[in-house]
Amino acid sequence: MRTDPLLCALFLIVAFVLAGLAHSAWLRSPVSRRLSIPLDGGARFRGRRIFGDNKTIRGFVVMIPAAAAAFGVLALAAGVSPTIRSGLWDLTPAGYTVLGAWAALGFMLGELPNSFVKRQLDIGPGEAAGGRTAAIIGFVVDRLDSIVGMLAAVSVAVPTSRSTWLWVFVLGPAIHWSFSVLLYRLGVKARPA
Repeated sequence: MRTDPLLCALFLIVAFVLAGLAHSAWLRSPVSRRLSIPLDGGARFRGRRIFGDNKTIRGFVVMIPAAAAAFGVLALAAGVSPTIRSGLWDLTPAGYTVLGAWAALGFMLGELPNSFVKRQLDIGPGEAAGGRTAAIIGFVVDRLDSIVGMLAAVSVAVPTSRSTWLWVFVLGPAIHWSFSVLLYRLGVKARPA
């Protein structure tokens, strides 16, 4: 069965917008602060934190089930339209739910290498790199790291065309940046980028 690259990209983006809304609400809640346990447990490499204080388990606690639910609900909704359904991956709604959890895990893990590099370069959690070029590179990497992680996870599980990757890269970073701004305005992040 052949998928429609744009339709698959839109499915992924809409699912992550829904999961991102749940994630934003969760991070804003006082209950989530109890799970602000750093993923690195305070461990250090070369005298510097591995990921820092901003990479905690509280993001994983909601993002993975929220994405799983979003994928499942969207799969059920897509099943109503034969045209849409035929352009997506040939999975059951339960299969989409599992794919959503897997994609969210990839999304969350995709941010960790960037955090590691920033800590090794003495860039504090939530801070931008110094210098114009470094700041631009940091901004781009911050928009793409989780998207690459998500797409890599999806591509391991289901056939994902280069065109789907391209569509997600074209549309996804703007949406990801919008969520960063939302989290900043909600007081969850120290800076909007």
